[in-house]
Amino acid sequence: MGIIRAENVHYDYVQYTDEGQEPVISHAITGVSLEVQKGQFIAVLGHNGSGKSTLAKHLNALLVPTEGTVWIDGRNTADENEVWNVRQTAGMVFQNPDNQIVASVVEEDVGFGPENIGVPTEEIWKRVDDSLQKTGMTAYRKHSPNRLSGGQKQRVAIAGVMAMKPSCIVLDEPTAMLDPNGRREVLEAVRELNQKEGVTVILITHNMEEVIAADLVFVMDYGRIEMQGTPREIFSQVEKLQELRLDVPAVTLLAHELKSAGVRLPEGILTTEELIRGLETCQFD
Repeated sequence: MGIIRAENVHYDYVQYTDEGQEPVISHAITGVSLEVQKGQFIAVLGHNGSGKSTLAKHLNALLVPTEGTVWIDGRNTADENEVWNVRQTAGMVFQNPDNQIVASVVEEDVGFGPENIGVPTEEIWKRVDDSLQKTGMTAYRKHSPNRLSGGQKQRVAIAGVMAMKPSCIVLDEPTAMLDPNGRREVLEAVRELNQKEGVTVILITHNMEEVIAADLVFVMDYGRIEMQGTPREIFSQVEKLQELRLDVPAVTLLAHELKSAGVRLPEGILTTEELIRGLETCQFD
């Protein structure tokens, strides 16, 4: 079994209206099954309302399935006795870093999580040093989070989760509120953790450019997984992605249009460099 496994997961939001009226039920997730191996970088794509953020909350036991089962490192998230262990295994980084930053000094904020799970003081400071170094925030350890940029705040939030030593980090649209520089900073920090530290990463996003480095991509629509595969396999299906109301990276769309016009290019071009190499060696019909 992988570090994350979901089997036939359904989740319904129930909205209660006036007294005496039947509640309104919204099906947010319908029949989702997936498995993630340790050390993988997984991206979950989908437009707003596709169910991807609801799925993310199941991976940290913030929500439990209405039907079906989610296991995190072999632990059933619906088992109340395992919630503590589940949340130590799968750390969560939310869209707005201000919702996770609780201290007035960066290093104190990073140490907040380990302190709350009973880590000895000496070990806390070792973890703070290590997490700040891994996220590139050591130089800002004495700063107030209020004086940091959006990207820097998000890296502090990631450092705070890392200090709790999870095996997996779930990031729920962590760059949605950031400018391009902040987005790049956060993605670089996440990739470093995955590649150098072997941390399993689940990145929830609607930004197609962010998934190029992923090992595997799941595409959701109306609570279901509609596509799954490597980034190259996913980006080879431009029409399908457009049907799912997802923007396609500009370079991938350009390559698709050129292929439609008769240029023999490889499938699933992901970067400008790949497009240039393809054009240098291509043939025309």
